[in-house]
Amino acid sequence: MQRKLLFAVLATMLIFSSAAQEKIIKIGTLFPMTGSVATAGQRCTAAVETVVDIINGNYPNLDLPIAKKAGLLDGYKIVLVKADHQGKPDVAKSEAERLYEQEKVFAIIGCYNSSASKPASAVAERLQKIFMCGSSSSAELTERGYNYFFRLAPTDRIESYEFVEWFQELNKSRNANIKTASVIYENTEFGKHAADEAKAACAKAGIKIIGDVPFSPGATNLNSEIQKLKAANADALFGAVLGADYSLMVRTMKQINWKPKIAINYCSGYQDPNIMQQLGKDGWYFMGSAGYTPEFGLRFMKAVAPVEEIYKKKSNVPFDSNSIQEAVAMYVLALAIEKAGAVDTEKVVQVLRTTTFDSPLSMGGKVQFESPGGQNIKAQSVISQIQNGSYVTVYPYEYKDGDPIYPMPAW
Repeated sequence: MQRKLLFAVLATMLIFSSAAQEKIIKIGTLFPMTGSVATAGQRCTAAVETVVDIINGNYPNLDLPIAKKAGLLDGYKIVLVKADHQGKPDVAKSEAERLYEQEKVFAIIGCYNSSASKPASAVAERLQKIFMCGSSSSAELTERGYNYFFRLAPTDRIESYEFVEWFQELNKSRNANIKTASVIYENTEFGKHAADEAKAACAKAGIKIIGDVPFSPGATNLNSEIQKLKAANADALFGAVLGADYSLMVRTMKQINWKPKIAINYCSGYQDPNIMQQLGKDGWYFMGSAGYTPEFGLRFMKAVAPVEEIYKKKSNVPFDSNSIQEAVAMYVLALAIEKAGAVDTEKVVQVLRTTTFDSPLSMGGKVQFESPGGQNIKAQSVISQIQNGSYVTVYPYEYKDGDPIYPMPAW
């Protein structure tokens, strides 16, 4: 009996010894895996998985420093702990608490929805844990003075001023006569802040806002909202419309036979290659911001292509602006851990605050975070237009691969 007990104790000690020696860094992913924008959340998760595969494996042919050896530091492997916030801020908060406090993750990458990133990152700041935010675009997120929050994507403010600059350029070069604008936006953190930034940029440029139309995300009918836009009949339309809501917006515009001279969109369904294909010709001639398109990548971001092939095996689609930013979030975090030389939050945070990272997966090739706040001040985006089923970059001119079709042809 005593011998059996001794063997049991020794076996238990061996198990715990093995676990202690196992070099693992747990990273949480927190995205909308269910709900109205589940497809976007699933793709963002797949993008993080892609970079983790590269970190843990050995891909010497990839033009990425983390691909040259297996693991980080002296053999640490990344293990993802995945969570679903369902597009609900309260769930995002509770899941962030669970990931940090129960799962003991080193950092969280998320949340796609700005309304989810806000409470989840507040948890991180309170616990003094790292929160990497790839694609949430509300400018307010990086105006809180946080020390543990790092956002990769451009903000809605940056994109709003770029949109208005583009309108002014069209007025100058095409005699476009864009003088009025309307805004349609989901009634969330993202949508409301995007609308506010659009209004501020337009006011500064002397463009009058004559339509202000919020809606509930996951809508089944947008007839009354689009009728309001048609009645206002502004020259330009700003859209902060995600996922399937974007498809519904475009189809409803066709149903009631209305288009503005120009329709331009923030990080939205516009950027989703699948939605573009589903809409077919109905989706042509709309414009939007883009931190990445496959067409742009082929011309200016050559290192992305082999990484994108790995990603496509998981997602069946190429990167879009949102998913690639989440890949960059994982990539930059890995670089910071390597440079810090330890799995130590404060050391890694110091590296994130003080380093300009080379990032072949980023438009412009660099990542640098301001401190405090955590905005990537090297973040860039372009304006593209869907023409003949492809994303054609039209502005800034140094990146253009085609001329804009303006005004939008009638239905």
